[in-house]
Amino acid sequence: MKELYVLMLSLHGLIRGNDLELGRDADTGGQILYVVELARSLARQRQVGKVDLLTRRIEDSAISADYACPEEILGDHARIIRLRCGPRRYLRKESLWPYLDQLVDRVLLFLREQKRLPDVIHSHYADAGYVGMQLSQLLGIPQIHTGHSLGRSKQQHLLAQGRKPQALERQFNFHRRIAAEEAVLQQASLIITSTPQESAEQYGLYTNYQPERAVVIPPGTDISRFAPPSRRIPLEPEVARLIDRFLVQPRKPLILTICRPEMRKNLGALIAAFGSSPALHEKANLAIVAGNREDIRKLEAAQTEVMTNLLLDIDQYDLWGKVALPKQHKPIDVAGFYRLAAQRRGVFVNPALTEPFGLTLLEAAASGLPIVATEDGGPRDIVGHCKNGVLVNPSDIPAIAEAIEYVLAEPRRWQRWARNGITGVKNHYTWDAHVKKYLHVLSRLLHHERKQIRRDMAIYRPQRHPLPLVSQMLISDIDNTLLGDRAALRRFLATLRATPPNLGFGIATGRTLKSTLKILKEWGVPLPDILITAVGSEINYGLELRPDIGWQNLIRYSWRRDAVEEALREVPGLILQSPENQREFKLSYNVDPEALPPISKIRALLREQKLSANLIYSRQAFLDILPLRASKGRAIRYLAYKWGLPLRAFLVAGDSGNDHEMLIGDTLGVVVANHSPELASLRGNEQIYFANARYADGIAEGMSYYAFGIPILETENDPKI
Repeated sequence: MKELYVLMLSLHGLIRGNDLELGRDADTGGQILYVVELARSLARQRQVGKVDLLTRRIEDSAISADYACPEEILGDHARIIRLRCGPRRYLRKESLWPYLDQLVDRVLLFLREQKRLPDVIHSHYADAGYVGMQLSQLLGIPQIHTGHSLGRSKQQHLLAQGRKPQALERQFNFHRRIAAEEAVLQQASLIITSTPQESAEQYGLYTNYQPERAVVIPPGTDISRFAPPSRRIPLEPEVARLIDRFLVQPRKPLILTICRPEMRKNLGALIAAFGSSPALHEKANLAIVAGNREDIRKLEAAQTEVMTNLLLDIDQYDLWGKVALPKQHKPIDVAGFYRLAAQRRGVFVNPALTEPFGLTLLEAAASGLPIVATEDGGPRDIVGHCKNGVLVNPSDIPAIAEAIEYVLAEPRRWQRWARNGITGVKNHYTWDAHVKKYLHVLSRLLHHERKQIRRDMAIYRPQRHPLPLVSQMLISDIDNTLLGDRAALRRFLATLRATPPNLGFGIATGRTLKSTLKILKEWGVPLPDILITAVGSEINYGLELRPDIGWQNLIRYSWRRDAVEEALREVPGLILQSPENQREFKLSYNVDPEALPPISKIRALLREQKLSANLIYSRQAFLDILPLRASKGRAIRYLAYKWGLPLRAFLVAGDSGNDHEMLIGDTLGVVVANHSPELASLRGNEQIYFANARYADGIAEGMSYYAFGIPILETENDPKI
């Protein structure tokens, strides 16, 4: 079996190979560590030949220049690839949505350069899931998805806290995020979750969640940097200074939490639990390591709110001298914080409202530090496997205080839990165990997918290259071009079958997709690689008729279909076609040419009402109204950009007025002999060949004229080819 090529996608936060930096000060925490370490660990397996982790390239003076590096090596066979997407500056994840279709195109161009397509696409988080879904649909490659943090669960918790729905939507863009998650859950071949609770309770909130497509794989973790304090690994004085400068009695047991300053982390509840417990006041100190900051007022608005509330809560409970809130720390200090708390017989607390992963809990356990954690998500399994702490309801402040008191109360129990945590992490949460199960389920998935492909290819043109790897593309109109003469069609299909596999074949037609499929079947035409239908307003691909969502999003600009229909209601000579010919991005009319005013006047009428549209008049019988950006010609130019082909790599064939735009420009064109008079004006154009033959014979004549798709038999013994 050939070595696997795994393409991973993650767009959240800041991703780089130095894992000491990952996730600590970005907005995505330990999950970024998971993504990078998964890439590294997969690449170390003998059956994996290549792992590319694709993310966004960021050029911003406020962050390290490393994030602008186009390629970063993670190890043998693994690398981070950074592609431009949207503005060059850093953007919060909620602001990335408008630019994701652009990233789809950039990834396609990148894959074209690799000369080989991935075996699987593994997307992480909702935004990368959206990109991965489109790539999976376009390329026919199975998609694996890991959600990490799900929108519905987060939205519910924030609403339960009394946050206003409108404010949440402005801040988190939940509507689009949840819609993308639903679409990914419907499309993805496999969903990887960290815990049974995450699978059942969090993914279970989604309409399109299919439990049979989900598999639970406990997260792997690299614990090499995390160990209990010992003579071999002494405490770091600098770490102690970062904490102790805040404390009046620094030698007390240390209650530690490490997280990002965001609402979901529920830091206010931890302050309230500590502040409302006289026993904890007397017995312990509290340290909150919540990222780095220069000035709270210069943080993002949500983080500013969290940090401001923390200071107000500390003041309310009069905790000065008992709470440490360091402003700055180095990534390498994180392991030292755990060891400091363990040396002082403290406890690590994760009171988050939702915690699907729990990396900090594993780090604390590996450091010999017992834990108190939210009963949501990953912590359930961690405490179940490691038996090193207590689970609490994150909304029950007295319960949080009571749990912390319980952990600190009995030294022998504390010591037993510390040992259990160290052993439990080693036994249950290694990367070797994670990757072994990952590759097992991936192998089963790919075996099933390959069987399906073989079944599909039995009825399809064999030895085809995937679309990103084709070097030429033949696009033909259907009616009166490809179809119209059965004998000519048989000769053309024989010619097409003899062409090299790097020639793609597509159609461009005014027909709807349903009508197109029906007539192609009636005439015995194999399903094309690309179907441009509804006069260029829709693009679909291959056997599964995968829609091009990027094209839909592009042409939606300024399109007001209902308003256009209303504006044309009283125009003489226009008769709406039947409902089956109407589409979301196409308004179609039959025309009475005697009564119809000039097309220029119809355009002027729409302009007067500030309506943008593209009018396509053909055969003096039909008028199609499309979005301003839509047409068969623009669809072809969009495909050229998306798939990384020069326009001269496209040969387009047509016969009527609605083919006019796709014939002109830098594409190679052929007009069949039975063309309508509307195309006569194109004679003399050096890149448009007027064939002497009619129908499909005219297409074959044009291919011969341009030496386009030279048949295999003619090139086999030619040393120049």
